[in-house]
Amino acid sequence: MATSAAARFLAALAGAAVLLVLLGGAAGAVVGHDDDAAAARRTMEEFAGFPASDYRGDAGGGSGGSSPFYVDSDGLQRQIDELASFSDSPVPSVTRVLYSDKDVQARRYIKGIMNQLGLSIREDAVGNIFGRWEGSEAGLGAVATGSHVDAIPFSGKYDGVVGVLGALEAISMLKRSGFQPKRSLEVIMFTSEEPTRFGISCLGSRLMAGSEELARSLKETVDNQNVSFFDAADSAGYKMHPEELHNVFLKKDDYFAFVELHIEQGPILEKEGIKIGVVTAIAAPASIKVEFEGNGGHAGAVLMPARSPPHIYMGKETFYRNDAGLAAAELALAVEKHVLESGSIDTVGTVGILQLHPGAINSIPNVRDIDEKRRNNVIEKVHQSAIEISKNRGVLLSEFKIINQDPPALSDKSVISAMEFAAKQLNLEYKLMISRAYHDSLFMARISPMGMIFIPCYKGYSHKPEEYASPEDMANGVKVLALAMARLSLQ
Repeated sequence: MATSAAARFLAALAGAAVLLVLLGGAAGAVVGHDDDAAAARRTMEEFAGFPASDYRGDAGGGSGGSSPFYVDSDGLQRQIDELASFSDSPVPSVTRVLYSDKDVQARRYIKGIMNQLGLSIREDAVGNIFGRWEGSEAGLGAVATGSHVDAIPFSGKYDGVVGVLGALEAISMLKRSGFQPKRSLEVIMFTSEEPTRFGISCLGSRLMAGSEELARSLKETVDNQNVSFFDAADSAGYKMHPEELHNVFLKKDDYFAFVELHIEQGPILEKEGIKIGVVTAIAAPASIKVEFEGNGGHAGAVLMPARSPPHIYMGKETFYRNDAGLAAAELALAVEKHVLESGSIDTVGTVGILQLHPGAINSIPNVRDIDEKRRNNVIEKVHQSAIEISKNRGVLLSEFKIINQDPPALSDKSVISAMEFAAKQLNLEYKLMISRAYHDSLFMARISPMGMIFIPCYKGYSHKPEEYASPEDMANGVKVLALAMARLSLQ
């Protein structure tokens, strides 16, 4: 880059900084009476096509007024409430499962808003939805954002949704301001972040990241009603041939950066009174399927001692209980024990699914960590405990299978820098933190520099009807997202 061009580029970013202060509604930020600010305005207008006439002395921050620099908090909350009405469970809960009628209605709603904003809309074979605002140099890798709107049974209305509707509001806010992106800006609504229907989390983003393993497994995947993935997709309007799944795969240069806005799903930000979380890493889960097989029997007649072999009583064999359910319960406690012994607060684990059958039980332990080696060490200890429990209780360990073992992801330094810059310009206190929940960003990190913005949520609640984020906190997140995307777009 020539020296003059480089200087011009840096000056343009300085002009962007003035825009960022305005968007933040910082007290005393008056533009139009200061020579330096006027010069920065002219530079911004020259470089990025930002019209000087759209600047206002009042930065705004509420739900309207004469200034274009505001988050329409009332409109955003209304959209969240309207989207929550597409649910298969009664208010205040939300249930929206992949390819269900309610999911289809929600997709139509999101595309409607994208259309209102004048975005170019496309969908891929599995229903990932993309709304693009073309930049002045559309051939460059785009800056993307987005999340999901599917919801596990009887959950809340903010998980994922804030990252989709909030992203669309960020685009609307930048459009109102007159900002002209250099790199295209894109909002993505990912298909099936939740594993509710087919047991596959982040289905859409995994495929976008090029998962050949997933593309193969979907050919045999059915739900608990024995409906195949392809039949379910067909019912929602996504008729495809299995080979078309490869068309979902993206190249690594398709996106210059990806930034996801999300509620924290934990209590740290609210407890510490901090407005913004800048995510530096995302912990990845390893899920295991464990099956113990025992002896079925009468609940009252079989003797209580849990050890084998059979006892001889009056010349006849009397079997003690070989209880697969107790073996699974003991393994759940073993998972907790080994996680706590890891020595790190970042290692977490639970048993989320227990399925009882006559004579057998399926258990699905899940361990998460940002340190892959430490997480895998916990998994091996869980395996050894399963073997020991099966011997001690006289049950058969018929299966110990690692379902998925995804690597953690680190946020990119350039995206972290953009998020920090935005928070500082907005005078918002922020905290560098990790995400213990995993998100579509985990898989976007495989094809693009990635970052996440967290906002507080009530008591850290998520995946339950009490899930809540305040309009103020959502507005803060939207502003940080908008400014970070604007900065990245100009690079």
